[in-house]
Amino acid sequence: MSAQPTILVVDDDFINRQILVSNLHDAGYNTLTANDGFEAWDKLRLQPQLFSAILLDRIMPNMDGMEVLKRIMDHPTLQGVPVIMQTSMATDDDIFVGTQAGAFYYLTKPFDRRTLISIMHAAVADFERHHALREAVRQTQGVLGMIWEGEFHFRTLNEAKDLAAGLANICPDPNQVVMGLSELLINAVEHGNLGITYEEKSRAMNTLDGWDLLIEERLALPENASKIVRVRIERSMDEILFRIIDQGQGFDWQDYLTLKPERVFDNHGRGIAMAMMFSFHAVEFKGCGNEVIGVVRLGEEKLPFDFS
Repeated sequence: MSAQPTILVVDDDFINRQILVSNLHDAGYNTLTANDGFEAWDKLRLQPQLFSAILLDRIMPNMDGMEVLKRIMDHPTLQGVPVIMQTSMATDDDIFVGTQAGAFYYLTKPFDRRTLISIMHAAVADFERHHALREAVRQTQGVLGMIWEGEFHFRTLNEAKDLAAGLANICPDPNQVVMGLSELLINAVEHGNLGITYEEKSRAMNTLDGWDLLIEERLALPENASKIVRVRIERSMDEILFRIIDQGQGFDWQDYLTLKPERVFDNHGRGIAMAMMFSFHAVEFKGCGNEVIGVVRLGEEKLPFDFS
């Protein structure tokens, strides 16, 4: 995580704001605060590039959190900033509405400090990774855009990110595709070749370096030394297919096509759902889940959010 990311804390309750700010400062974050939606929107629109995440109260006077979220998702710079919706409304319907609007992170009141910091670390890490991917896309523009068919092999997470940045340039809107493509490639390593379970990742991500250490340990195991992920590109006049095949045992992919209410409070588990919503026109898993196809259709309306 970069040095002291800035978080906007939006809450109409003064005491709650102060508690949140204190906890975030202790965890190494800078903060700005707003006591309602109007003040929050003023700060966001005036300095849209300042924030790494937004901790947003859902129920507020004057302008509620859902209206602020809508404006964020309509803004070309703020769209990519993760919003953590802070709410006492935690019914399945409320969560569904929030995630459809773009709130992929949730924190319930009253909050637990460990949960707050875990979710914030995850949101900021996602923001920084997506920002780095967009920069990598910019730096790899050029010859890859002329590829019509080909196959690539990779093994590590860094290779997955580099490949995603390069291959996204095949698409008309690479900044939009790179996020979802990266998620599918990383999933093929983590849960595919390395066989890391959802629960194992949850535990590892509760410590600062736990996830990186777990990946290194699994990559070093003799049974994983020769495993690769294959990515095949198939392009036509109408669409581009990214066919991703790992050498793992598969997983219950049906459970991750949407972000289920019981997982919105976890510190991971959003990647496939976000890829489906924001990056591809279709995502199709095959068989046990060790093959997935991401489809970008050419000439159709642009996808829901533009992460440029």
